[in-house]
Amino acid sequence: MSGSPSSGKAAAALLGFLVGGAAGFLLTEAVAVFFAFALDRVLDVEHNGALLAVFAGVPVLCAVLGAAIGAYRAGRRPPT
Repeated sequence: MSGSPSSGKAAAALLGFLVGGAAGFLLTEAVAVFFAFALDRVLDVEHNGALLAVFAGVPVLCAVLGAAIGAYRAGRRPPT
């Protein structure tokens, strides 16, 4: 990779952000599907503010965590 080491770290953080956000979205969807099919209960986020906050916050939290992990792992990589 050409460029400064910080650009590699930024690229890894961006990739981690995208992958973490996607994982968080899949996690919330998997929970919703589990409640809908296994427990026969639909999660209504329209009338429940706490549930809406969780469904909005989990992908964001996973994205930030993924960015931090990506930046950390890029910083530990030996220079090539």
